[in-house]
Amino acid sequence: MACLIASRAVGSEFDRQAFNAIGPLVEKAIERGELPGCVVAIGDRQGIEFLAAFGDRSVEPERAAMTTDTVFDLASLTKPVATATSVMRLLERGQLRLRDKAADFIPGFGQNGKREITIEQLLTHASGLIPDNPLADYRDGPELAWERINQLKPVVTPGTEFKYSDVNFLVLGRIVEQISGKPLNEFAAAEIYRPLGMSETGYLPGESLQKRAAPHTKRPEGGWIVGEVHDPRAALLGGVAGHAGLFSTAEDLSRYARMMLAGGALDGAAILGNATVEEMTRGRDVDGNLRGLGWDSNSVYSRNRGELMSNSAFGHGGFTGTGMWIDPGNDLFVIFLSNRLHPDDDGSVNDLIGRISTIACAAIRPDASTSAAPHQAEARVRLGVDQLQADGFETLQGKRVGLITNHTGVNSRGVRTIDLLADAEGVELVRLFSPEHGPSGVLDHGGIKDAKDEKTGLPIASLYGERRKPAPEQLQDLDALVFDIQDIGCRFYTYISTMRLAMQAAHEAGLTYIVLDRPNPIDGVTVEGPMLDKGSESFVGTHPLPVRHGMTVGELAQLFATDQKAEGELVVVPISDWDASSNQDRSGQLWINPSPNMRSLRAAILYPGIGLLETTNISVGRGTDTPFELLGAPWIDPWEFADAINAAGVPGVRAIPRYFTPDASKHEGDRCGGAGLIVTDAEVFPSVDLGLAVASTLRRLYPEEWQSERFNRLLINKSVFDATVNGASLPELRELSRRGVDDFLKRRERALIYPR
Repeated sequence: MACLIASRAVGSEFDRQAFNAIGPLVEKAIERGELPGCVVAIGDRQGIEFLAAFGDRSVEPERAAMTTDTVFDLASLTKPVATATSVMRLLERGQLRLRDKAADFIPGFGQNGKREITIEQLLTHASGLIPDNPLADYRDGPELAWERINQLKPVVTPGTEFKYSDVNFLVLGRIVEQISGKPLNEFAAAEIYRPLGMSETGYLPGESLQKRAAPHTKRPEGGWIVGEVHDPRAALLGGVAGHAGLFSTAEDLSRYARMMLAGGALDGAAILGNATVEEMTRGRDVDGNLRGLGWDSNSVYSRNRGELMSNSAFGHGGFTGTGMWIDPGNDLFVIFLSNRLHPDDDGSVNDLIGRISTIACAAIRPDASTSAAPHQAEARVRLGVDQLQADGFETLQGKRVGLITNHTGVNSRGVRTIDLLADAEGVELVRLFSPEHGPSGVLDHGGIKDAKDEKTGLPIASLYGERRKPAPEQLQDLDALVFDIQDIGCRFYTYISTMRLAMQAAHEAGLTYIVLDRPNPIDGVTVEGPMLDKGSESFVGTHPLPVRHGMTVGELAQLFATDQKAEGELVVVPISDWDASSNQDRSGQLWINPSPNMRSLRAAILYPGIGLLETTNISVGRGTDTPFELLGAPWIDPWEFADAINAAGVPGVRAIPRYFTPDASKHEGDRCGGAGLIVTDAEVFPSVDLGLAVASTLRRLYPEEWQSERFNRLLINKSVFDATVNGASLPELRELSRRGVDDFLKRRERALIYPR
C-alpha cells in the first residue's frame, strides 16, 4: 500500500497519472522476493512531487508496514553524499586540490606504489587500489586497520583502469578528517546536513531514529541489524567511514538533491558553488566509464540509471538497496530507498530503480525542463553516431571499415563508437586509428606509438607518431574510413588536421570517407580572424581558416573537399536538434575532456584566444587545475596585468589578479604573477580579441621579458603578428584580423549543413 504526497500546489510540470505505473512495478518485485518494501521520492528543484511507501519495513521477527519516514542505511550512497561532498567543501577553501597526492595528507600511505595516487583518482575509482581488503584487516581496531591500508599495493597502475573500490573512499574520509581536524561524521553534519535542515541524516543514528530504521539481516550471534551500519568494515571502524555508514530518509535526501539541482544552495544555505557542482558532476572518461567526483554518470554500475535521463544526470547506488539519481537536464531527482537484504540477505533492486527513473523522466511535461538549474541542457542533440545507429548502420553495410576515433567517440548514452561498429551486423570493423593524445586522450607528448584496443583486440594505428596520415598499406583491406572525434572549434586544434589528412588518404585509396558529425562546442555562428596566411599550412594550421571558424567537423570536411576539389566520396552523417548559436552546455551532451588540458567548456571558450600565447614564454595554466583560465609569468605584476586586460574592454570577460605555481610545462615550479580569466557572458565574448588584447598588453608592459617571436606559430598571420610586435592597439589588431574573413564566409556558406 502506498502513501502519496504532493508537496506543491496543483499545476506542477509533471504528469501525475504517469506515476501510477510505479506501484504495480514495485508490487511485482515484492512478490518475486526482490525486496520487502521501499520508499520512492520524485521531484525537482522546487520540491517533492511524488512520495510513496510500498510493502513492509520488516517481515521478521514481526511484520510492520513501510512508512515514508523510515530511516535507511544508505550504504555506498555515503560516498557522494557524505565523503565526496565534504571533499568538495575542502577544495572550495583551497585546503586540497584534485591533483594533490593522497600521501601528502596521510602519513605512511605513500608506500608500496601509492605515492602518486591523487585525490581525483580516488574520487573516480582510478587509483588502482583493491575493491576491498580482507575483513580480518579491521578486526584489531581502527589503528591497526589503517596501518594495513597503508601497506596495500595498487593492483593495477594508478590512473589506467576503472576499479570500483571501497578503499578509495575510506582513504578520502581519512583525508577529510586529517585536514579538518574533525571526525568525518561531525564535519559532514556541520558543513552539509545541518545547514540544509537534514535533521534525520547522519552517521550513528540516535535512539529515536533507530526506532524508525529498516532492519537488514540477522546477526551471527542473534538479533537483527537495525539502525546500525550493515557494512562490516564500517562497523569495525566504529560506524563512521568514508565508504559507508550514512543513514537518512527520503525527505531528507530530497533536500540534498534539490540543493544540487539548484547549483549548490537551498533555502539560503549555500553548500557548494555552482562551478563546484558542475565540476563535481561532470562525467570523466575513466577506462570507458563515465564517472563524476564521487558520482556515477554512465558506467558499468549504471544499471539503476533511467533510460530517458539526460547526459547531465548523475547518481549512485548502495548495496543495501538504495539509489539516487539527479538529472539537471530534466530538473529531476529520483530517490529509491529499500532494505532489499531483509530478511534473508538476498534481493535485487537495481533494475527496478532504473525502471522507476525512466517513468519519472517520461512524466515530465514537454515544457517542464525550461526553467531548471543553471547548468541544465535545453534539448539533447542527436549525434552523427546516434543517427548512424538509428539507421541500422546502413551506410556501412557490407563494408570493411577503419575508424579514426578516441575517447570522445561515444554515442549519447556513452557507448563507444568502437563497440557499436564492432557489434553491428553486416559491418566488419578491421582497424582503428588514433589522433594526437592517443586513443584515451591522456598522452601529452609526441611520438605516440601504435597500440591495441583491449576490449576488441583491434590494432590501433597512431596518427601522431611516425606518420600523421594513414599509410596506403593500412587502407588496402578497407572499403570505408570513418572519422568520429569531438573537435573544439579552433583552427590550431589538431583533430581537424588529422581529419583532413585522413580524408585525403582515403580518397587516394579509393575509399568512402565518412564523418560522424558532432556539435561545435563553442558555437557554430561566431567567426573570428585572423585568417591563416596562404602557403603557411602546417599540422597546427591545416587549411586557410580563421582562428575561430564556427563550423562542425562535418561542415569542415565538406569545406576541405570543396576547396581542394577532392574527387573521392565524402559522406557526412549529420547531427540533429542542434542550435548553432549555443555552446555545449545547452546541447544535452556530456562533456568529455577532448585532450589532457581541455578540462572544461570554460577552457574551450577561452582557448582560441589564450591558446595563441602558449608557444611564447607565458604560462597559460598548464600544470594547474585550470589550463587556459590562467596566464602569467614570474616577471608579471598581477594587478598591473589584470587592470590592463580589463582596460582593453573585451566584452563578456573579466581578468582578476592571480598568483599561481604550475607543476608542469612553462615556468614549472615558479611562482607566476598573472590573471585569472572569468567569462561573464559567453554569447558576446570574442575569444580571439582577448588573445590579441593580452598580446598587445604583454608587448606594451613587458617588451623585454615577453618573447614575442613565437607568437606567430599558431597565429600564422604575418600582418597581425608584425602589428602586434610594433605596438598596435587592440582596435588596430581587430581591423587587421578581419582581412580575408568575408571571402572565407562566402566559401563557408557553401559547406554549411545546419541553419545559421
